Amino acid sequence: MEVGVFIPIGNNGWLISATSPQYKPSFALNKSITLAAERYGFDFALSMIKLHGFGGKTEFWDHNLDSMTLMAGLAAVTQRIKIFASIPTLALPPAIAARMAVTIDSISGGRFGVNIVSGWQKSEYSQMGLWPAQHFRRRYEYCSEYVQVMRDLWQTGQSDFQGEFFQMQDCRLSPRPQTPIKVICAGQSDSGMAFAATYGDYNFSLGAGINQPSAIAPTIARLQRAVEKTGRDVGAYVLTMIVADETDEAAKAKWAHYHAGADNEAIAWLIASSKEDVTATVGSSAEHQSHPEGAINLNMGTLVGSYESVARMLDAMSEIPNLRGVLLTFDDFEIGVEAFGQRIQPLMQSRRHVRAGVAQAA
Repeated sequence: MEVGVFIPIGNNGWLISATSPQYKPSFALNKSITLAAERYGFDFALSMIKLHGFGGKTEFWDHNLDSMTLMAGLAAVTQRIKIFASIPTLALPPAIAARMAVTIDSISGGRFGVNIVSGWQKSEYSQMGLWPAQHFRRRYEYCSEYVQVMRDLWQTGQSDFQGEFFQMQDCRLSPRPQTPIKVICAGQSDSGMAFAATYGDYNFSLGAGINQPSAIAPTIARLQRAVEKTGRDVGAYVLTMIVADETDEAAKAKWAHYHAGADNEAIAWLIASSKEDVTATVGSSAEHQSHPEGAINLNMGTLVGSYESVARMLDAMSEIPNLRGVLLTFDDFEIGVEAFGQRIQPLMQSRRHVRAGVAQAA
């Protein structure tokens, strides 16, 4: 099973709480986390793009770095770990995004990929006058053309693509990538999964609940049914938060402490923003974010327990058919990555191959 880290490009990571670790994003912080992840044999690091926060007393995600430039910096200071940046498709023309990606591909020595962000939160783009009419309904049509333009340029160095949203006229790109640039998607709705099955190399699947590693299986099965229609190889990554400690009781107490400090104003903003998409279907990203009971960490599937318990649950998750890997977040990223590398991964049967390599490197 592959393991990635969803580095904290926004303040306070993925916990909307006043009692969870409080910090601002910085290059130094994300460099420290990514280098530790590389040292412990993580397969990839990915950063989101967020252009408007949720406010509240914690100012949740009001402070964010840019994904593409951050990952360019991290590409320059790492050696092995794969690097993925998120592209705000409404804010960057595809030809410019393609050229930026090739630049980071050059910096990384062929370790770079992109995460396609279709835009589920209207305020991020309406604040700049970049939200098109009917985008909720047509965002995957828009992104389909976007990826086609990028792939034309990456594969041939030239594009004459003529679509509804983009029209290229002898558009050129050189140099081209030294290795194929992988594309990550995060579609949860049927249309989102159809997009991922057609254009993606990987798709993020959103888990749910506490200590329910198998709960993601139906979502991955839906993705697999979509992939069977296109005949492509599209891996499923599961977004998962880890809250671990020496004992189950200590981890659960920590989790309860975070809940006690929930920033209800920021959570209310998230829920209201998610409900703006009146086209959202059951299982879609917007619908997933709109449930108040788990909104403290954006309704992310969460593993809470001792290091041994978390290792056991991750191994159980690795047995789910067609699961490629997990994308991990932590309550405290610097402590969490170290704990994963030293206390959790050594207990995981699904990471035996990595343990040997890490031990040899040490």
